[in-house]
Amino acid sequence: MTISNVLARFAVFVSVLGLISGCSKPADDAQEKAAADVESTSDVVELEAVVETMRDPRLALFSPLPTVMESKGNPVTLAKVNLGRKLYYDPRLSKNHDVSCNTCHLLDKFGVDGLPTSVGHLDQVGGRNAPTVYNAAGHTAQFWDGRAADIEDQAKGPPLNPIEMAMASEAAVEATLNSIPGYVSLFAAAFPDDEEPISYDNMAKAIGAFERGLVTPSGFDDYLAGDDSALNELEIAGLIAFLDAGCGTCHAGPYVGGAIYQKLGLVKPWERDADQGRFDVTGVEADRQFFKVPSLRNIAQTAPYFHDGSVASLNEAVRLMADHQLGIPVANEQVISIIAFLNALTGNIDPAYIAMPELPESSDSTPLPDPTPTLDPSATPAAVEPAAAST
Repeated sequence: MTISNVLARFAVFVSVLGLISGCSKPADDAQEKAAADVESTSDVVELEAVVETMRDPRLALFSPLPTVMESKGNPVTLAKVNLGRKLYYDPRLSKNHDVSCNTCHLLDKFGVDGLPTSVGHLDQVGGRNAPTVYNAAGHTAQFWDGRAADIEDQAKGPPLNPIEMAMASEAAVEATLNSIPGYVSLFAAAFPDDEEPISYDNMAKAIGAFERGLVTPSGFDDYLAGDDSALNELEIAGLIAFLDAGCGTCHAGPYVGGAIYQKLGLVKPWERDADQGRFDVTGVEADRQFFKVPSLRNIAQTAPYFHDGSVASLNEAVRLMADHQLGIPVANEQVISIIAFLNALTGNIDPAYIAMPELPESSDSTPLPDPTPTLDPSATPAAVEPAAAST
């Protein structure tokens, strides 16, 4: 029997199962005729197999992660990646030689530091939570407020931010790189067509090329690709609960988020803080308290949650989103089920790709660590929060 015949008889099969399980008296003539339409036991088995393997059509909301998050403006090359890896780990891009990209986005900790808000130059604290750098290069924009168009643009922010790495200027960064012979050679190899290979833009391109390989595929990707055994029954039930609740409205695509902006407190007002999100970038009233929807990839490993890092528990985060964004009550069983799916989004980190590289040695002309405060001592992090990077 063909699969089309099987599907055509599916409704009949379901009605027969209902009669079998619920009847307490002999079937009437109509029931007997319906039962007769199922020609044999093998047909029933075939129908059951179809039912078991039917997939939720809402899976079309998602797609597997790419191998590399490519960029037309910054083609990924091995030379760029090798240079970018060193720059990512190098604290000499900070004024006091004590802060690197990896300080706030620890690659062996799923790209976060586990703090509500990160600590930078002279122990200053930023105003927003540092999101994971894993899979971030595929997002529609960078930072919670979307003020950077791509990961290369984002990489330019932290070195010059007075709270984070506190370098005085782009020229100061370039001077530091030019003072390190190993970087002179590495930049020349990565940007062979440039008359001046060492530049602030090329620094950002190299870091960006490295970050475009920070992809963490999980069992969910295998499931999306057709492997039904890649998720267990609890995880699949959690996926269905996730979709039934409406979470896929915002958390979709290959990154299960990261593609749109959404108002925090869409249904029920969010009054936990005064951060106005994207409004501070655009000045458009309609953008007030809008933030980039975070990716849920590795979400079980990247607490605390939200732009201010105010929620430590994934259980509480799920409940808050159901309440404020969807306006629906969720039972304990639903939350537990959804979290089972969210755990399935924890991906695999390539230890070789993120291994700490040997950094090129400084020269006599390399600037020494400078602990001098960049800000007036009376200034507070809150006063400069709109400039805070890694957000």
